[in-house]
Amino acid sequence: MRAAVAALVLVLVSLLPLAALAQGDPQVSAAQIVENNRAQIEKPSRQTIGPVISALAASGDPQAVDILTAWANRGLGLRKSDGAFVLMTETADGYALRLLDGTDAGTAARADITELRPNSGVRGVIANALVQFQLTDPDRARRASALTTIARDPAPELLEPLRASLEAETDPALRAQKDRLNRLLTLRFDPDPAARIAAIDSFSGDLGLDLRAALNPLLATTRRAAPQGTALEGNIARELDPGSDLTETEAYDLLVAANLAPARLTPAELKAALVANIVDGAVAGIPLAELNTQAARNRAYTALEVAGLVPIAATDEEVTQSVAAHRFFETYAEADASVTAAASSVLSGIEIKLGTMQMADLTLDALSLASIYFLAAIGLAITFGVMRVINMAHGEFIMMGAYTGYVVQLFIPNYTLSLVVALPLAFLVTFAAGVAMERLVIRHLYKRPLETLLATFGISIALQQLAKNIFGTQARPLTSPAWLDGALTFNDIVSISYIRVAIFVLALLFLMFFLWLMKRTRLGLEVRAVTQNPSMAASMGINPDRINMLTFGLGSGIAGIAGIAIGLFAKVTSELGNDYIVQSFMTVVVGGVGNIWGTLAGALMIGTLQKGIEWFNPSNTLAAQTYMILFIILFIQFRPRGIIALKGRAAGD
Repeated sequence: MRAAVAALVLVLVSLLPLAALAQGDPQVSAAQIVENNRAQIEKPSRQTIGPVISALAASGDPQAVDILTAWANRGLGLRKSDGAFVLMTETADGYALRLLDGTDAGTAARADITELRPNSGVRGVIANALVQFQLTDPDRARRASALTTIARDPAPELLEPLRASLEAETDPALRAQKDRLNRLLTLRFDPDPAARIAAIDSFSGDLGLDLRAALNPLLATTRRAAPQGTALEGNIARELDPGSDLTETEAYDLLVAANLAPARLTPAELKAALVANIVDGAVAGIPLAELNTQAARNRAYTALEVAGLVPIAATDEEVTQSVAAHRFFETYAEADASVTAAASSVLSGIEIKLGTMQMADLTLDALSLASIYFLAAIGLAITFGVMRVINMAHGEFIMMGAYTGYVVQLFIPNYTLSLVVALPLAFLVTFAAGVAMERLVIRHLYKRPLETLLATFGISIALQQLAKNIFGTQARPLTSPAWLDGALTFNDIVSISYIRVAIFVLALLFLMFFLWLMKRTRLGLEVRAVTQNPSMAASMGINPDRINMLTFGLGSGIAGIAGIAIGLFAKVTSELGNDYIVQSFMTVVVGGVGNIWGTLAGALMIGTLQKGIEWFNPSNTLAAQTYMILFIILFIQFRPRGIIALKGRAAGD
């Protein structure tokens, strides 16, 4: 008896340092805490070192900060001569030493000191403990770093230091960040439910990811089971109906996990048990000849259970009976129902607003894609929609424009200036290429669409190969100016890159330019005249060959400018045009051949349709394009002249 009492006393004495740590006794100095826990500090682990670091942080000793900082930065060591803990500062010959109470301890060679090197997990625990001191540090960068640490790894013990530092904060940005973090920590860790609810309500309508990360754990649920007729315990989220909310297998697995039912009897276990208990041609008194049904075999196993010959297990009938005899429900991880109600209300509002913002973001994406398709198709709207020439090399004019921008940037390193030079130069290069193509090939094939298609397809392949021979097969960079970097951000959900905004503006400019050209200039009047009736236009003194040449060159030149815009965000390769030729033709055909407003409508329709399909299946953009093409085919069956059909005599050509 005396030996047992003595052993108990020794255990209690050994636990006294840990008791002092748990209480954070201000009478215990930081140096004494370190000495009392020498073994844990010399060989620390993340799982066991927490109380020691917490005691140092709560000791109130000014030296605690120096000790923790030195320890985290591998500046804490042991002097080999006497085993004393020292704070080390590197010098040319070794270390300058201080004792843990701040007393100067001279210098020592590196060989005389054992460095304590905590692992990354222990350094993380130390960093969290130092946060409360860094919150009031005079250095703004340290205070900002402390807030980043809290946001990354919030903990209950950081709430009070954060609140204490809030009033003394002089920097407006940091004060706002501290206030937000204070409310986020309050809604999770404050012991007062009223304070938590007030903090939750203060975020109503907020879409921040940090808020959703803080609220979602409060509404996390756990599935549980209870016998029928008993009161459900905990903060109930909802009651589950076996068969609709969960399967019978899932329900019974819950019962087994909660020790409310035995494990399910498998067919193999049933067979093995029956075979092992055959006595005189019968099992549990049932002749083998009668064990030809599942029900009979189940009765035999039940009889063996009663006799204690086999372990208790549930047959299929017993599983169904057990599930019917229990209730199944989900409980919130948060015990207070008023807190979960407030969190659920705020999250519901967030989900509604989030859905609206996602729809707005999807709309912006659709408009952005539509502007790209419109910019790529506006040149084709002239050559195909107006001239009725099926130009399969249109994509290569887009590629030529992109490569023109790349070449310009080789000679003009200023990206803004190079862009200013490249835009008109790309127009001139592709305009000249279009005129040459029209003069050499296209003018001999008017009114022969099949031959035009084959000829321009061959030119397309030739231009691609020529680009590969000149620039190689690797993608070439077309770098945007610095003022086009980044994105126009409205909130955490809705944003659009400045490059897409610039393309949208460029598409609008070309729309206005095309309308002005066709409606307000002599060239536009002559183009419309030649399009409707070339013979009558020629009798009025208009040269149809010249108009066709200029019109084809204009469409090709616009394609070159589109190549510059597309090349700013896409890879510039010889196959660049292949990615847009199909969409360009679909845009013109769906919108209405020969009508620029139809081209705009077609671009909007195709862009919106593609983004909508991608939203339903975001992991497979190729499938989205396939579905879009199928939809377009069906659309053309019902509206062959497009969204905005051309009216007048030209409509029948």
